[in-house]
Amino acid sequence: MGGDPPRDRTLDLPDDCLAIVFHLLGAGDRKSCSLVCRRWLEVEAHSRRRLALDARSSLIEALPSLIDRFDAVSSLSLRCDRRSDSIGDDALELIARSWPSLTRIKLRACRRVTDLGMDVLADGCPSLRRLSCASCSFGAAGLDAILQGCPRLEDLSIKRLRGLSNPPHQVVRLAVASSALRSICLKELYNGQCFDPLIAGSPNLRILKIIRCTGVWDSLLEVIAVKVPHIAEIHLEKIQVSDQGLFALSSCLGLEVLRLVKTPECTDAGVIAIANKCRHLRKIHIDGWRMNRIGDYGLMAIAKGCPELQELVLIGVNPTVQSVELIASSCRDLERLALCGCETIGDAEVACIATKCTAMRKLCIKGCPVTDCGLEALAEGCPNLIKIKLKRCNGVTREGLDWLLAARGAPFVVIWDAIELQELDASTSENGMPESVNEEASSLTEQIMTLDLPSSSNDRSSLIKSRMRSILASAVRNLSSAGDDSHLREAGV
Repeated sequence: MGGDPPRDRTLDLPDDCLAIVFHLLGAGDRKSCSLVCRRWLEVEAHSRRRLALDARSSLIEALPSLIDRFDAVSSLSLRCDRRSDSIGDDALELIARSWPSLTRIKLRACRRVTDLGMDVLADGCPSLRRLSCASCSFGAAGLDAILQGCPRLEDLSIKRLRGLSNPPHQVVRLAVASSALRSICLKELYNGQCFDPLIAGSPNLRILKIIRCTGVWDSLLEVIAVKVPHIAEIHLEKIQVSDQGLFALSSCLGLEVLRLVKTPECTDAGVIAIANKCRHLRKIHIDGWRMNRIGDYGLMAIAKGCPELQELVLIGVNPTVQSVELIASSCRDLERLALCGCETIGDAEVACIATKCTAMRKLCIKGCPVTDCGLEALAEGCPNLIKIKLKRCNGVTREGLDWLLAARGAPFVVIWDAIELQELDASTSENGMPESVNEEASSLTEQIMTLDLPSSSNDRSSLIKSRMRSILASAVRNLSSAGDDSHLREAGV
């Protein structure tokens, strides 16, 4: 057949529509699309909002061309290898002058950036909302410049900031931006308590994470209870904090998420105080570090005082069937439970969970003396259970898991020492995707169809919609691969 060559139907797609498709793709797929043709290269560049760059010193030479190509960047990540020489203040000045609409910036191992560079960044990017920096060398003066120059700053994350490791007289002064802060994360700081005035002066703070920082933190928690009444999430990990701090924290009645990770001075008494007053807790993570200072008494208080609990992670804690039964009976909305390194969790406790936890959707058991007999109870119990993860449970066999899979049927997934087992679900479509994912693709496609696509005929519009449906199905397949159990992965389970 000697007709005309096939016509590229994507030429009928407006640039705005093509940009929407690109936004649904991952970074690797976007790069591949930019190599298709000049038009796709330009559309991908002008629609890119996020950019990650290697921040070695040689970047300064390529930066002007990158700025010309990607003119709509609002989120920038600059990461340098710790063994390499990083960019300096001159690069940060060029970035601030060329991308004034930046709302988010990450700095990793940019050791040549000084307080002066951060001052320039604050002047050039007043709309900055999120700042994350790790292994950098600037100090309190640079942070103060950001806080005063970026009044919309909502999220501040500081890790291993070398400029703060000197005298404790370096104090981050209160700035207007502190009223906008919603989240502060301090990690691996030698002088992290210089942030106390900032935290205490942020009345709208919702999330506070203090991880592996030196110093005694009870006094800060006492101040938070008075000056930051709307705090909703507290993450305390490997820091010196005791029941005194937990007693004070119990006055924060709106607390919803509590993570106590390897804080050996915290005991049942502190947990009981929080459970008795903070009745809106939805997520609790406790890593007892096998110290046996938090156990049945604290867990029973949680069962009685936290009826809205949806997620409970216990690591190195040894609850008995008494506290397990009370939690299963009282916390009717409990959907996610992780029991790791709990020497007292055996078949009887699993049977109790299977019988009483009717809302349970995900269960993780790691390093516990559970056997196939305990899993038998899960065949009929926990009617909403869709996923169970087992690791280092020596009493569990492949035969027992196969029997459990067959008994429950699909959709049900078992992850056993990193091996994923599952029964085929009859609701899976011919292309191997769950029907829910296909429905999501259809929903996104319908949103695209509402766009006013220029075309000269109804036939051409139909072709465009057909082509869009195919592209979107591929994009949504990438989106669907991410699960909703990241909160459990954070706990190492």
